[in-house]
Amino acid sequence: MITNNFQPQIYSDLKVRFYDLFTSKSNRSFEQFLDEMTVEMTKILCPSEIGIYIYDEWEDKFHLKSNATPDSHRIKRSPFTLSEWVEFKGENRLWDTEILNGYQLRNDNNDHSNFVIPLKVENRVFGFLFLAFSDFTFTKEFCTDLQAIGFEVLKVLMKMESYYRTLDEEKKYELLFRVTSKFHSSMNMDDVLAEIIDTLREVYPKFEYYLLLSHDYSTKRDLPIKELMYDQDITSKASAQAYLTGQIQFEDRMDQRKSCLYAPLKGKQGVYGVLQVIAPNSMLFPDDDIEFITLLANTAGNALENARLYQQSKRLISDLQLINETSHKLNSNLRLSETITYMADQIKHSFDAKEVGFVLFKDEEVTSYQILEESTEYFHTAEAEQFIHHLNDRLSNHQDALFIGDFSVKNPNLKCDYQSVMAIPMIQRGTVKGVVIVLHPTPYFFSFETFKLLQSLVHHSTLAFANSMLREELEQLVRTDYLTKLYSRKYLDETISDSISQGTYGVFMIVDIDNFKQINDRYGHQVGDQVIVQVGDLLNETIGSAGIVARWGGEELAIYLPRHSLEQAFAIAEGLRTTIESSTNPTVTISCGVSYWRGNQDNLKDYFIRADKALYEAKEAGKNQVRHEGEMGCIQY
Repeated sequence: MITNNFQPQIYSDLKVRFYDLFTSKSNRSFEQFLDEMTVEMTKILCPSEIGIYIYDEWEDKFHLKSNATPDSHRIKRSPFTLSEWVEFKGENRLWDTEILNGYQLRNDNNDHSNFVIPLKVENRVFGFLFLAFSDFTFTKEFCTDLQAIGFEVLKVLMKMESYYRTLDEEKKYELLFRVTSKFHSSMNMDDVLAEIIDTLREVYPKFEYYLLLSHDYSTKRDLPIKELMYDQDITSKASAQAYLTGQIQFEDRMDQRKSCLYAPLKGKQGVYGVLQVIAPNSMLFPDDDIEFITLLANTAGNALENARLYQQSKRLISDLQLINETSHKLNSNLRLSETITYMADQIKHSFDAKEVGFVLFKDEEVTSYQILEESTEYFHTAEAEQFIHHLNDRLSNHQDALFIGDFSVKNPNLKCDYQSVMAIPMIQRGTVKGVVIVLHPTPYFFSFETFKLLQSLVHHSTLAFANSMLREELEQLVRTDYLTKLYSRKYLDETISDSISQGTYGVFMIVDIDNFKQINDRYGHQVGDQVIVQVGDLLNETIGSAGIVARWGGEELAIYLPRHSLEQAFAIAEGLRTTIESSTNPTVTISCGVSYWRGNQDNLKDYFIRADKALYEAKEAGKNQVRHEGEMGCIQY
């Protein structure tokens, strides 16, 4: 047992035992070392109670870390704060020394002598050593001896703490190195974010972690992701400040006894999110841990930046390939219907759009438009008409593209099942030719990058649209008559030749307006042209899709009726004769010659000659008649 006359041998024995502990066993933990240290002090000092309290920077509390009599309930085991320690220290100092009366650390009333030996260096409180002795008389000289013991314990603990801190730091930075290697070997943002969380959980398993990212980020992985809010109303929050300033921010939640750290995931070109670390039962973060979390966040920020840039480059390459492929296809002399169908398929496939509409404006007037048949089903409904009218009003004021994330918010009075809207005008030489409309029912479904890509796609395809329309207009001019808009004689010849080559049957009619020269002489050539147009329109209305009506030459028109019998043809011709006589202004009559063919026995020239002879017979017979030139001569019906 220790006596009032503190023996130098005891002090020497402690130093030797401490040295042996310090140099033996390299694989034990700091807590195990404290336990062994307490056992050795118990052997030499023979206290009735002994305990080592260590200050925890995370919780700002003193914890009993080692006790030689763990089953004893007489020593205080519950943690207490630094402020409680200061108050306790001020009330219990013994004489002028730093040795304190430790009665408050006892849970019973006893006659033991209780001593608290502070373990501190300069302004840092490391902890304290508690000793209790039975039947002991306190002296001032003994305080000096206890201070010497405390100093020796402090030196050993500081060295061991430094040693274990170094081991922890080594493990942390070895882990950080391994994580950095993984970061730079992956170009997947999900992998980078998952590695951040896994690393922190390995180092600080008791903490909570969240990744605060912008709303345009989506993932299929089970990651603790929250949407980063940085609206004007909440910019004062620590998370928003970390994102906006790029600096570490702290937040103390006193009511929950939690401390929050917000570390920006910062790259060279910007901040890509915020890492939220929540420490339960803690009031502050130690500097070493702040430094480690900051390094991890910065490393992750650079990795996220690289991954995002890589994904952006891949997306840009994919976008360019899409534009190139689409432009190449559209410039391959497609018809307008083929062009629109291809574009609609590309947009639906590339942008996951639900509805795609193509609207062409007539005569450069936005209010007068045509919805192309190749548009998806929605654009042919009554609801779409009101929707398109609204968009056209917007386009009439300016020629800018429209990108609407939530249509119902912008237009609460207009019913529409689709909330995400992209409307890109087709502009050629400063004139709006039409608009491409892309829709999706989910609000904010399309990203801004998608919008810009659609703009590029429409810009590159507008010329192809215009060329397809011009091509069809030219083809229409080639195969139609300028005055009557009926088919041309060349187109009629080609159509009949195809039918003859297929070996089917049909009827050909030549229609001549009677006394047409008198119409021109009496009313003028302009009225004469109007008469030809009237007769052509009546023929078109009657024949419809059953055949082809063409301008044969001058005041002569022609009709081809494939797969019609002679009887059917004469019934139609007779109906035309009476209709024209009763419906034209000024009133005119027609004469008609009909020829019939079956199989491939006739050629085109003979076919026309027989119809022309029949027409001649109708004229000779007094006009306003229908004739057929048969094998045995002219037959009247």
